[in-house]
Amino acid sequence: MVIQKARDLIEHPAKYTKSTSYGAAKYVKNIKFDKKTGEILETAKDHLYLDEELMREQEKYDGCYAIVTSEYKETDERIINIYRDLWRIEEAFKITKTDLRTRPVFLTRHDRIKCHFLVCFIALLILRILEYRLKNKHSSHVILQSLRKTNCSHIEQNYYLFDHYDDVLADLGDNLGIDFSKKYLTLKEIKYCAAAAKRTR
Repeated sequence: MVIQKARDLIEHPAKYTKSTSYGAAKYVKNIKFDKKTGEILETAKDHLYLDEELMREQEKYDGCYAIVTSEYKETDERIINIYRDLWRIEEAFKITKTDLRTRPVFLTRHDRIKCHFLVCFIALLILRILEYRLKNKHSSHVILQSLRKTNCSHIEQNYYLFDHYDDVLADLGDNLGIDFSKKYLTLKEIKYCAAAAKRTR
């Protein structure tokens, strides 16, 4: 907490410099730094005290978040919604770059590069639909982590082993009407699940 840091700065000024006291120094009265070293000047150390007036003024805005915009003709609600949409766009780019691994692109032909990004954006769309259907109970990252762990191994003849099941799959199963809790499935049952998922709207 910044105020705790400011109080500690007042009690132990020798521990701090201009760079390490950043954020807390503005709440300390009479603080002065050496321009060359950044250390608190000896002459100021005995006269430091907490700026109670500034602290009370800043406390008025605790828990508030200010949005600065040039769109002064828009309503407050509209500005907030626009800001939320921008955040979602930025998050989408982050997901595509990290979780969906759009880069680096190990392709040289222009048409194949376009196909690569098309597949990535379709994956993002599907992921967003799943998030929406689950009412944002699980984040995109958590959903992807769960789906990546969902693998099956061929045991013998027509039987396959599924060795991963968690809360995400349970919620997806309830929403899509598919029982992901089954550990052993035949190829016919797997194809039926895939067909059922396609029919789900």
